[in-house]
Amino acid sequence: MKNMDHEESWKLVKTESGPDLKLFKARFDYMENARNGVVEKMIILNSTDSANVIPVLPSGDILFVRQYRFGTRTTTIELPGGIVDPGEEPLVGAQRELREETGYTSTKWTYLGKIPSNPVFMDSYIHHWLAEDVELTSETNMDDGEWTEPVILNPDTVRSYLKEGKFGHPHAISALVRYLL
Repeated sequence: MKNMDHEESWKLVKTESGPDLKLFKARFDYMENARNGVVEKMIILNSTDSANVIPVLPSGDILFVRQYRFGTRTTTIELPGGIVDPGEEPLVGAQRELREETGYTSTKWTYLGKIPSNPVFMDSYIHHWLAEDVELTSETNMDDGEWTEPVILNPDTVRSYLKEGKFGHPHAISALVRYLL
């Protein structure tokens, strides 16, 4: 059997605009599979990139937020973060999200890299940032559709939560793995 480069084995036949979904704009890509010639209608969610932050206090503890998630109808413990505004650099978005969701800020930032948000049907990336020596400097300023509560955990508890599956947001898990390994 011939070994194919999967990226080259799919041909974009056409694209159609889809509905505006508040945080995302949907589109439909019709893709032809070179393996069998079948054209499949795929849904893609367009969005600007997102950023999340590992905020480390001077004590070494890590600041998280407890937040209700509508998709799973559960409350999660996760890292502060969110969608980067159009035209905003990922670092600026990370700094803004940390300040808005927690009231904390930092002057010491390190980029930990990026991963696809969900390569199955999304075209955006999540940028992971480390903010060290964070300090409470302002009030929170959350969007109308969010409500966060700060949660401070020591690194040993964070490792235990990771092993026990207590973090429910894959972006938080990805960032924490990069930081802790």
